[in-house]
Amino acid sequence: MSVQKNIRRFAVYSALLATAAMPVTVWAGTVVGTVSDPSETRGLQSAQVRIVELDRVVTTGRDGRYRFVGVPAGTYTMETRYIGADTVQTSVTVTETGQTLADIIMKSGRNNEILVIGQSANQASALSRKREADGVSSVLTRDAIGQFPDQNVAESLRRLPGLNVLNDQGEGRFVSVRGLDPSLNSSSLNGVRIPSPEDDVRSVALDVISSDLIESIEVKKSLTPDMDGDTIGASIEINTVSAFDRKKDLLTAKVEGSYNDYSGEVTPKASVDFSTRLTDDIGIAGGFSYYSREFETDNIEAEGWDTNGDGVVYAEEVQYRDYDVERERISASLSLDFRASDSTELYVRGIYSQFDDQEFRRRTTFKLDEEASSGDANSALFDDADGEIEIERDNKDRFESQKIRSVVLGGKTETGPWKIEYSGSWAKSSEREDGSVDPTTFSNDFDGDGVSILFDYSDDRTPFFSYPTGAALANNASLYALDDVELTTLSDSQDEEFATRLDVSHVFAMGGGDFTVQGGFKGRWREKSFDKDVEFYEDDSGNYFLDDVLGAQTYRLADLGPFSSRRGPTEYFRANFGDFELQEIDSQFDSAVSDYVNQEDIYAGYLLGRWDSDKLRVIGGVRFERTENDISANTVTLGEEGATVDGVELTDDTVFVTPNNFTRSYDDWLPSLNVRFEPQRNLVLRAAGYRSVVRPNLQDLAPRFAVEQNDDDEREGEFGNPDLLPYEAWNFDASAEYYFSSNGAITANIFYKDIKNFIVDSFNEAGEDANGDLIPLVFQGIPYTEAVIPVNGPSAEVFGFEFGFAQAFSFLPGPLDGLLVNFNYTYTDATGSVFAEPNSTATRDIPLPSSSKHTFNAVLGYEKGPVNFRLAGTYRDRYLDELGGQASEDRYVDNHFQLDASIKFKVTKNIRLFGEWININNAKYFAYQNFDTRKRLLQYEEYGSTFKFGAKVSF
Repeated sequence: MSVQKNIRRFAVYSALLATAAMPVTVWAGTVVGTVSDPSETRGLQSAQVRIVELDRVVTTGRDGRYRFVGVPAGTYTMETRYIGADTVQTSVTVTETGQTLADIIMKSGRNNEILVIGQSANQASALSRKREADGVSSVLTRDAIGQFPDQNVAESLRRLPGLNVLNDQGEGRFVSVRGLDPSLNSSSLNGVRIPSPEDDVRSVALDVISSDLIESIEVKKSLTPDMDGDTIGASIEINTVSAFDRKKDLLTAKVEGSYNDYSGEVTPKASVDFSTRLTDDIGIAGGFSYYSREFETDNIEAEGWDTNGDGVVYAEEVQYRDYDVERERISASLSLDFRASDSTELYVRGIYSQFDDQEFRRRTTFKLDEEASSGDANSALFDDADGEIEIERDNKDRFESQKIRSVVLGGKTETGPWKIEYSGSWAKSSEREDGSVDPTTFSNDFDGDGVSILFDYSDDRTPFFSYPTGAALANNASLYALDDVELTTLSDSQDEEFATRLDVSHVFAMGGGDFTVQGGFKGRWREKSFDKDVEFYEDDSGNYFLDDVLGAQTYRLADLGPFSSRRGPTEYFRANFGDFELQEIDSQFDSAVSDYVNQEDIYAGYLLGRWDSDKLRVIGGVRFERTENDISANTVTLGEEGATVDGVELTDDTVFVTPNNFTRSYDDWLPSLNVRFEPQRNLVLRAAGYRSVVRPNLQDLAPRFAVEQNDDDEREGEFGNPDLLPYEAWNFDASAEYYFSSNGAITANIFYKDIKNFIVDSFNEAGEDANGDLIPLVFQGIPYTEAVIPVNGPSAEVFGFEFGFAQAFSFLPGPLDGLLVNFNYTYTDATGSVFAEPNSTATRDIPLPSSSKHTFNAVLGYEKGPVNFRLAGTYRDRYLDELGGQASEDRYVDNHFQLDASIKFKVTKNIRLFGEWININNAKYFAYQNFDTRKRLLQYEEYGSTFKFGAKVSF
């Protein structure tokens, strides 16, 4: 980062912090107060407070506080509403000078505790925030004793309308909104944008963050000018706990055990959560969470589907993978709040999360050199008399650690009609490997040895194999010699961002409502880098075979023959390191080709106007964002012996590395308009239109140009594209929401998005001249004969609608008055066009990657007395996962339905026991391609169920 940038950042930080010391002017006619539950445990966020005679409305903040300015002297009726509570009317007399204090207590006709504890409290809080939101949104909150619905942020978001979670190893990781790719979302933590630990994406895997530390998650599906403009799916805003959220101290502890029926192991989880006010004006809150999980996955993968001369369909390669995974998550948060004066509040919030993943993978791979010897519609036979059969047996021993940490300092000052908010933040994410042996590969080629393999394709998901002949040879571990060892000496992804923000607003009290003018500035300075060093080794002694490191398989789908042990290959490699020879050329190529550094600076300013009245809220304005990139990477060419590079014929395999650097900048104007209209009590109509952008993945932008040139001078490449344009979208939403007098709502929403410059991988192949010679193509001055390049597609359209229903049936006679129902459904039609096949000008329509046409979530809950039960089902339709060179090569992920259940029992006021059953129906993962009229396997996984049990104690 340059010295000038650091000086500029320091100056902005200093100006923001100095704002807190501004002199305070006391304005006449100000009404302030707090809305809280009957026990005064916590302030109620998003309660609506209205001065009836003036038709002026405000919404309470996260601490339950509200504020009216410029109120003429007199006596008024204040009306306060909150979902699940009775409407409260309060009389208040406003003096000519100073502030008038009016605290408000909300009550529920059924049970006052349900306003803050349990499923009903979560639902009431979420619906209240949704009703009072500026735009289209969905919300998840925890209750007053820190109970959140699920184990991590991603899993919790699965329950919201229009949201779907993409799994990894059976656990939710990436969030898709309205069926769109997770890369089209933005994520923030306490207002700080979360950088991505992975080197190749902007999207953040939200399983890194424990739900034990989270107070609320708000998914904003429409944008206002004061928000970052880089989202098309949604802005996912995660907030940790503040001490000012509560009026009473909180201390809870949770102990949990987790059992996976595949691994047969019980693993621990524990957390502590606290919040306390040291004085009336100083509070501290935080938490710590530890989670360990051991599980197993059985996997089958295939590729290279083809047809022989007799019409027999077969896969050129089939893999059977046995995963044993150990994951550990440590999270901690700390928040300090300080009310410096009646007009100024300051805060510091920090979070640290570490996600360690130890993965062992034992894999058996069949590589079939020739087409199938024979077969039928459901089988294919391969015989080594007709062509070589290679069987590989490898072991992956990989440990990687992801870390996310952020700190934000900020505050707000309210003086008369002026409100100033300011913050400075730092966030950093990383993912690191050093010393992973990934993989150790043993192999043997069978050619005329009497080995044949029969694949049974009767079940599209699980093709099984058998050996009609030669089983003893194929399963003889002493025949499998070491092929090579790949040692990752370093894989280091770093993503760091500094940011500052200043927002200034002025409220004009007018007849029938308030008009607010607001403007602000935000600067973001980001640097993402990736550094990888790989070493390839071969056995120089010739004495290393699979039977030196044998172990037992835990695979359930089939008997795969000899397996290595989990750690045996790594231990053997390190103990006998002197017997191995470094393969310098392969090591040089793989180590240089992945490295890049991308500096991205974003400067934004905005201006908006806001009208608030009893029935109407309008927010309109424009945001300007300037983006600057400075990107460095390498052109790496691997020339085989005999290839001609720069006019010179190579006498040996050679690696050429040339550094690259690209700079670019561009501007975006992002107008938006949000309208909220409440023609009658509890009926809310919304409309929103806004323009947004999503910048390309930083890896795709990096000028990483990898070329492999053979001795026939054919050049195969894989390129980044520094000329990629950002996604640009016009977005439109319209919704109707009706909130029942009890704790419930019915909502409907339609949306439309017109997206330009969406990004896909382009497969390019050189044509031939009249003599049959290849005519090389050129990209960024580099000739090639075949390459994969990310490019901008022409356009795409997204249309859909959402429907939601939530209801607590407290009005029914007992015992049915404890029932709760939550259901939502989303339909998404997201289509774009790409070239039909390499070198073709014809196009074909595709669904946008990761877009599911149908998704729904259903929750049946029961909460009465000491018992709290929940059954949740989640469904998503199939989606396009990866684009192939032509339609028959596109990769799809099949539909997914999963059932989860939980039960809680209150032993005493402060002790609760709980149990969870996750993936009751053992939902599987199935990816396929449509080839020759059938779904042909690309990847299949099953994980089994997980059971959790424990206790939560509050003090």
